[in-house]
Amino acid sequence: MSIIMIKEHYNVIEAHGNTNCFSEQNFNRLLVTMKERMVPEGSHLFWEGDYSDKLFYIKRGRVKLTKSTDEGKELILYMYQAGDMVGQADPFFSTKHSFTAEVIEESEVGVIEQKDLEILICQHCDFAIDFMKWMGIHHRLTQTKFRDLMMYGKPGALCSTLIRLGNTYGEKNGDNILINKKITHTDLSNMIGATRESVNRMLSDLRKKDAVEYENGMIVIKDLGMLQEICHCEMCPNEICRI
Repeated sequence: MSIIMIKEHYNVIEAHGNTNCFSEQNFNRLLVTMKERMVPEGSHLFWEGDYSDKLFYIKRGRVKLTKSTDEGKELILYMYQAGDMVGQADPFFSTKHSFTAEVIEESEVGVIEQKDLEILICQHCDFAIDFMKWMGIHHRLTQTKFRDLMMYGKPGALCSTLIRLGNTYGEKNGDNILINKKITHTDLSNMIGATRESVNRMLSDLRKKDAVEYENGMIVIKDLGMLQEICHCEMCPNEICRI
């Protein structure tokens, strides 16, 4: 089957998101192993504690990965969208998921079983290399997020999160960047492990400094340089600096 026929048959978008590291040939090897599934908003791809025996490729929709504390507080670790592959990258060991994947928009996903992934890795050395690159992107993304949360306080974590949101959902409008998704203060507080009241206060300070503003309930970044200065931005590439 040709590459064009594969894309028409599976009705997917071009590879992007965190699967950019796969060559076209290896990406299509993934496509032919997937089992299509429609997942309604509010459902879950997996729960914390479930066995991690499959990966999920998001063809359409959005998914968030969360971690819950014993007190019931939710921390949002990742936000995935079309073109991203989701799951615990541990194909050769029977481990359990450390996070919960909640569907926040009706999604079309491709399910990749562990046994099929193992066959691809064993049969195609170039696919194994691309898969290692995908795992490396995940590790770097996790490392940079922990750096943001731990090294520069809550203001630094908030500014870093706004930059990541701009890279993920941003639309350029002159010198401004419109984050084209409605992100609530509760969402932001769950992304940086802060209270909603402290997020309100920090955003108010940023608005007074003319670094951000609101437009129809959505955040607009007006002074990207100021946000980068507060969080000591290291100018990571966009595949790493994302929400």
